[in-house]
Amino acid sequence: MKFEFDIEPVSQTRPRVSTKPYLHVYDPANVKRYKSTLARLARLEMQKRGVKPLTGALEVEVIFYRQVQKSVSKSERCRRLSGAVRPIVKPDVDNYTKALLDGLNGVIWADDNSITDLTVRKRYAEKGRIEIEVREVT
Repeated sequence: MKFEFDIEPVSQTRPRVSTKPYLHVYDPANVKRYKSTLARLARLEMQKRGVKPLTGALEVEVIFYRQVQKSVSKSERCRRLSGAVRPIVKPDVDNYTKALLDGLNGVIWADDNSITDLTVRKRYAEKGRIEIEVREVT
């Protein structure tokens, strides 16, 4: 199954801790909003296809597209969009992945522990988006 979500990727950051009114750990607001928006978009797509969350061994391929910064020159922008220059800047690809897997848990797959193979890429694009392909391992 292939999915494309028109949402700017957000990386998982360190959880925050609060002691009021009791000791608890929570995600920062932007990460929480990203995960819930991603889950909502995925849930709509799964309902449209009439599919339940996948179980069993899964292979997942993800491409995170970052928006090219507005501050770069036209020639540099073209190089980035053509793939000649890759995004070797923060956030790290593993932090993008953690937020994505958490956000799609229970929506596309029943639990992310069923993912046995994971391929992740980070690229530039005009507009941020995420492409995912999920295959059941036979």
